Amino acid sequence: MQVQLCIPSYKWSRSSKISLLIYMAILLDSQSDSSFATSDIVRSARQQVLDYLKASPKDYKCIFSSGATAALKLVGEAFPWSHQSSFVYTMENHNSVLGIREYALEQGAQAYAVNIEEAEHDTFTGNVASVRATKHQILTRNEAKFLDKDHTGSAYNLFAFPSECNFSGSKFSLELVKIVKEDLIRYSDGSPSFKGCWKVLIDAAKGCATDPPDLSKCNADFVVISFYKLFGYPTGLGALIVHTDAAKLLKRTYFSGGTVAASIADINYVKRREGIEELFEDGTIPFLSIASLCHGFKVLNSLTIPAISRHTSSLATYLRDILVALRHPNGTSVCTIYGSRSSKTLCNEMGPVVSFNLRQPDGSWVGHREVEKLASLSGIQLRTGCFCNPGACAKYLGLSHSDLATNIAAGHVCWDDCDIINGKPTGAVRVSLGYMSTYEDIKKFIDFVSTSFVSTRTHASDGSQFCGRSIHFADIGFENRYSASRFHLKSITVYPIKSCAGFSMDRWPLSSGGLLHDREWLLQSLTGETLTQKKVPEMSLLRTYIDLSQGILYIESPRCKGRLQITLNSSPCNDKREQISWHGQIYQVQGYNKEVDTWFSTAIGRPCTLLRHMSSSHCVSSCERDGIGTCRESRSRLNFPNEAQFLLISEESVSDLNNRLNSTDAGKDVRRTSIQINPMRFRPNLVISGGRPYAEDEWRNIKIGNKYFRSLGGCNRCQMINFVIDAEQVQKTNEPLATLASYRRVKQGKILFGVLLRYESEAGEGKTDDLWLQVGESIIPE
Repeated sequence: MQVQLCIPSYKWSRSSKISLLIYMAILLDSQSDSSFATSDIVRSARQQVLDYLKASPKDYKCIFSSGATAALKLVGEAFPWSHQSSFVYTMENHNSVLGIREYALEQGAQAYAVNIEEAEHDTFTGNVASVRATKHQILTRNEAKFLDKDHTGSAYNLFAFPSECNFSGSKFSLELVKIVKEDLIRYSDGSPSFKGCWKVLIDAAKGCATDPPDLSKCNADFVVISFYKLFGYPTGLGALIVHTDAAKLLKRTYFSGGTVAASIADINYVKRREGIEELFEDGTIPFLSIASLCHGFKVLNSLTIPAISRHTSSLATYLRDILVALRHPNGTSVCTIYGSRSSKTLCNEMGPVVSFNLRQPDGSWVGHREVEKLASLSGIQLRTGCFCNPGACAKYLGLSHSDLATNIAAGHVCWDDCDIINGKPTGAVRVSLGYMSTYEDIKKFIDFVSTSFVSTRTHASDGSQFCGRSIHFADIGFENRYSASRFHLKSITVYPIKSCAGFSMDRWPLSSGGLLHDREWLLQSLTGETLTQKKVPEMSLLRTYIDLSQGILYIESPRCKGRLQITLNSSPCNDKREQISWHGQIYQVQGYNKEVDTWFSTAIGRPCTLLRHMSSSHCVSSCERDGIGTCRESRSRLNFPNEAQFLLISEESVSDLNNRLNSTDAGKDVRRTSIQINPMRFRPNLVISGGRPYAEDEWRNIKIGNKYFRSLGGCNRCQMINFVIDAEQVQKTNEPLATLASYRRVKQGKILFGVLLRYESEAGEGKTDDLWLQVGESIIPE
């Protein structure tokens, strides 16, 4: 059969011709010239990968995968597990390595983590003679009885460790490969090692960028690498470097196009390909991405790996030394760095990763999310959290099983904002350095840490004292603060749909959940994610209004022609109730019909559904109030706000902020900026007027008219307050968060502005349903 391609007579560039040549390999027969050309490109890329690891093509094969994770999964699902096998891994392993244990446990094998404690060296040769390790709890599942015909020596075991820990940067010596294979690990509890044939897997996804494993010196069975970590491009491409002897042990169940030499559809017959690469690479390989590897290796080879390693190592050492030397004026350390350079262990070197947490002068921790938030305002990109390495995270942060269970029970999950729980950090800050990093980058980061987190010395009448960059109050009596000032309620704003625009009224009824209908609805993506302005800034363009007399919620959008109306008293059109989880709490919600969901999908530019809160057992549980800014434990009913029923903002506090925004920089004699922030930028429910700026920070209880409210502390601000609507377009700026960070930071690094309130209905007079808030009512702090 002949295939004719009709190609217009364009003037093709050389790069276009190459791209076309590769593309034609898909369309034409596998025996075509284009196919052979593509095969040569892939073959060359495989060899470049092996050369990078100094692996002999006779001993090792390169299997391309969709990433390092897919390569690890391939090992887990194809390894010859049995009920006598063991999967052993160091605590400093990525989640993608930990996931292998699921395959092992399902096949009756056991799994456990180990801590490498100390290496014992031979007196004469200096080589490692054995390693002492601590064994963690042994995990088992689907236990099977040992059969007499099974011999322990015939079992295959797998040991996994990273060439470089992605949490701390600690490097593991490649001598560990030989130690494991020769059964030279000695456990501190005296337990015997497990017999059988040991295979070793090295996760080099992190370490391969600056110090790739040298497979000419160590006999590792599996090595996993990520090209995204190497070059930053292409994503979705990794490789499993497998020893030919180990490859023969791998057993595959599934077969696909490209992995079989022949198969018959209606009988149980399949003949698999003999080539190792062909046997494990399912379907059409991403040859366009593979072809790009030659450009990445060209860059690395021109710089040379030893030069890259020296450069990044010197940068990391310089940064560590400076951070360790930072001190608050009272002599306490600013920074706690994680990782060990002890020569007694097999982790005797450090990679170009600096992982740490910051402390206040009193020793309390600064939240890692707050560090990340401030860094982004300075144009510095950091990663924070546990970095998908729970073992190293728990080990270095000193988190026990009880701590981890408590954190999970409190609703903490990966990538959330819970950075401090019960006084302990839940993650860390990580600086990762590559061959493009410079000393100027390091100096900029050090200046950021010094300016933002190192306390300054101040002097008072009673002598010297230390003061962090945080909120400070004048030393005046309580009576003097409020006796000469009168506070009153300036405005009331209701936000019916979470993260959408609200509307203001002169008076509005209260409910047990706060303002009636406040944040009673939310938008949810088709995947179940709750949508907020942080991820969908366009939600701020949706205008809302509730007419209580008619019982109708009105919604308008510049992207929709008609105004949407939703009747309050009628049930949502979807009769089926469902449960959703928000901030660790379970809500009963109901949805609406397709027309409503289509309207909102058009309004925000992505598919979504509208949900209404029907009932929940939600209560706020905040941390104990410690001075200013944090919250006392409280329990109250909520709809869908993040923390509390009400947010209160003071006009005087906003005025002070605007003065700072428009002040003159004395050192440079220039005006900082020329903007005016409206109180509504902070999405308050209540705006008050009167008194001095930030008086609300010190309030414990307030009375508005005859209604009582409890202060839950300051509201921690995020970059959402930097969104500006200009000509019906949402733009992101650095202000006012950058200015607030300069004078409104408290413990843990949180940037506070405004206070959160809880309605104390049991302390008020009359029934809750009969109580209204009224603009102009007097406010009395208690």
